[in-house]
Amino acid sequence: MRARAVARLVAPLAAEDLRRQLVPSAGSNVGCKRAKLCCPSAPVAPIGLASGAIAVRVALTSSTRKNGLVVAAVVTASATLGTVVAATGTASALAAAKVTAAHLRPAAQEAARVANHRLPVPKDEVGGPLLARHSIVVNYPGHGAPRLPDVPASAYVIADASNGAVLAAKDAHGLFPPASTLKVLTAITMLPRLRPNADVVATKRAASVEPNIVGLISGHPYQVADLFRALLLISANDAAVALVQASGSFTKGMSLLNAEAHHLQAYDVVAKQPNGLPAPGQVVSAYDLALIARQALSMPAFMGYDSMRTAWFPVKRHEHVLLVNQNYLLTRYPGGLGGKIGWTSDAGATYIGLARRHGVTLIVTILHATPLTEITSAERLLDWGFKMSSAVRPVGVLVPPLPVARAVATRKHHARSAIGNSLSGSKATRSGRSAAIGAAVAAGLCACAIGGLAWLRRRVLLRRRPSG
Repeated sequence: MRARAVARLVAPLAAEDLRRQLVPSAGSNVGCKRAKLCCPSAPVAPIGLASGAIAVRVALTSSTRKNGLVVAAVVTASATLGTVVAATGTASALAAAKVTAAHLRPAAQEAARVANHRLPVPKDEVGGPLLARHSIVVNYPGHGAPRLPDVPASAYVIADASNGAVLAAKDAHGLFPPASTLKVLTAITMLPRLRPNADVVATKRAASVEPNIVGLISGHPYQVADLFRALLLISANDAAVALVQASGSFTKGMSLLNAEAHHLQAYDVVAKQPNGLPAPGQVVSAYDLALIARQALSMPAFMGYDSMRTAWFPVKRHEHVLLVNQNYLLTRYPGGLGGKIGWTSDAGATYIGLARRHGVTLIVTILHATPLTEITSAERLLDWGFKMSSAVRPVGVLVPPLPVARAVATRKHHARSAIGNSLSGSKATRSGRSAAIGAAVAAGLCACAIGGLAWLRRRVLLRRRPSG
């Protein structure tokens, strides 16, 4: 626009001559009256020299007039070319801006779609609003239906593993120390990341855990499979630390545990020790333990270790220790599949129980129970659940894990959009610079033309002045 305006200032200086000497050819956008360089309503491309439409006819009767007209024609053509460059640069900048906007729109729409994929709810309402209650929640089908057993525990959940239906619960999202039930989270997190036949060298940190249970020796290598057996059969605290450190470091391993809990939507979980030993702020809920247990049920490797009755553990080359599964739900409860026992003085007794009868698989989780009552309480809750699984209306649902593939695809999409936006931005910047350079060139040429034409005009006037 600046080049176009300057060009219009040049033309009137030679209007008397250009009016007659510049004759537009067919299809040209050059006007005959004022020698305008472009038509505002016409495209930029066919302007002046860009289409070869300017024809210059110079009168040969006066050398001064000839020189002036040649200069005017050349400058006018140069200004036209500058206008074309500037306009082209501007068009490129606009095109780049459109490309940038085209990249931004899908990214923004995708971000909005992902954000709206799952409405945010308070952590204590994950799975349903009834689960936020601290009291017992259950929907009995009628007055004659069997009642829930009275168990000495602060919190519990009984759920169908197949469809996720929560049959009954007590303070499902209440926060309590997990004790050794947290080892199930350690197992399902590390199982997919470690090869069973790989060796892990026990560190001083792992060997010095108290109580250590299996007795790892610092600097001694142990197979991953042996460590998982010790973890799940006898609840070995030292094995839990060794498995987490096998990820690269203790800190990295604990980050993986908490990330896995988030993936399962177990938002109540705060894991600080892989073995569940007391740690400030370390808590779980009965609901989140049920989510973790449901994931464990879907992993054949976990169930293979967890359902073992006995195994030998090589503490040293010539010293083996017999491991006997502590969870007697496996041996004395019909349909028992496995689970995990836990206890600390702060947490009390904690428990995860898994059982299957007649094609129905149930999960029971118990927190802060009276010690030595946890398995009996679980058996009573399971008995009630098998009787009522098809009769009661669920009070909530075990939510599925977050879709990892979709989350990864979304991150890749956002990364590609960011790269595209960066490239488009650089193109727009370059186009803007080209427009500025074109405008500056045109303005400079036109300024020179103004000075040259003024000098020629003065020279003509001086020649016409009578001498004497």
